[in-house]
Amino acid sequence: MINIGWIGCGRHARQMLLPQLGRNGFRITALCDRDGAALSQTAANYGVTALYDDFRDLVAHPGLDAIGMAVGPDLHRLASIAALEKGLPVFMEKPPAADAAGAREVAAASQKAGKPVIVGFMKRYSTGNKIARNVLDGGDFGKVLGITGSYMTAPTYFEGEPDYTGFFLHHCVHYMDLIPWFAGEDFGDMLVRSASPAPGKLLLHVNFTTQGGTLGNVVMGTVQSRGTPMEEIRIMGDHARLEVDNIINVSLYRDPPFKADDPRATLDPACDTLSWTPNFTAAANEDHKGYAGLLADAAAALRGEVNGVPDISDGVRAMERLERMIAQIRA
Repeated sequence: MINIGWIGCGRHARQMLLPQLGRNGFRITALCDRDGAALSQTAANYGVTALYDDFRDLVAHPGLDAIGMAVGPDLHRLASIAALEKGLPVFMEKPPAADAAGAREVAAASQKAGKPVIVGFMKRYSTGNKIARNVLDGGDFGKVLGITGSYMTAPTYFEGEPDYTGFFLHHCVHYMDLIPWFAGEDFGDMLVRSASPAPGKLLLHVNFTTQGGTLGNVVMGTVQSRGTPMEEIRIMGDHARLEVDNIINVSLYRDPPFKADDPRATLDPACDTLSWTPNFTAAANEDHKGYAGLLADAAAALRGEVNGVPDISDGVRAMERLERMIAQIRA
């Protein structure tokens, strides 16, 4: 078991991250939060007795193998650097810092300590996205020619931040990691168009080419209800197309013949569309959002195994892309 000290007992940590730790080889050894009620309730849920209200005290707790955290961007930077200075590897939620410069500070501390910092880009592990990436890696799809994606939310989700900082850091940063990950290469040119029908409501179209020539457009904004599906990705190849809808429905379109005028038409597994949808009635502990898969890879990486878990270098690149986008919006 990996003895982890955890910083942050807010709603996101309690509902999304902490429940996945035990099933993936972690033991919650110590907890930290300034909210005494949240700290006490979380401690009772997991039988933790070592409780702190200052992350520096938690980092100094004896017997820890790693530090985990889901707090704010500034505290991610400060607490991860403090952990690294104690020789402890880190799992942190995204974003890794409030800006790219802060993310680079964490990266430098990680390199100096020789310890990994894993960043919570769980959308790489969302079921549909994982399947799509595995199809691309299989080699039959061919070169990715184009990518379009949509990732929306509602204005109330980030209310109280008229400059959209929270929307950028907690929402948009996901696709600044995910889309280049699908493309297999970084953004080259980028052009951002925006519309704001009312205060708090923002719609963005991020048009891009990758360094290898893939074309794409990502739509993000705060103008849709969170009560509806709000994510879709389309990956275009040569006579091949992958579609991921609502992170769970996957379709692979290939190059079938026309069937209407063929009296012997049938379904051909060699060329007809393949699709997958999960069975939600299965008695299985499934996490289609991706947190379980992310933490399974995080645990493996902390044990010294080499895998594709997103690390602080991915966090730095995502923050740098995000700042390119924000600069165009604010200009």
